[in-house]
Amino acid sequence: MSMESDIKKAGREVETETKKTVRELDGHQPSDDIANAGDELRKDLGNLGDDVKDAADRTYPDPQVSDRTY
Repeated sequence: MSMESDIKKAGREVETETKKTVRELDGHQPSDDIANAGDELRKDLGNLGDDVKDAADRTYPDPQVSDRTY
């Protein structure tokens, strides 16, 4: 997993938790549950995309031939 992916994942987590907290400030409403579920889904899809991207990065590990794929 790349450091960039880790930073993105942490940022998504903070963003999602912040939105949940702000929604609860004015009391709980059913629409909050829907919005929170949507935020969680977007976060999870973003993290999945990063995981797939990292797994697909198949460049040759030798820096002298880094453009070579296998």
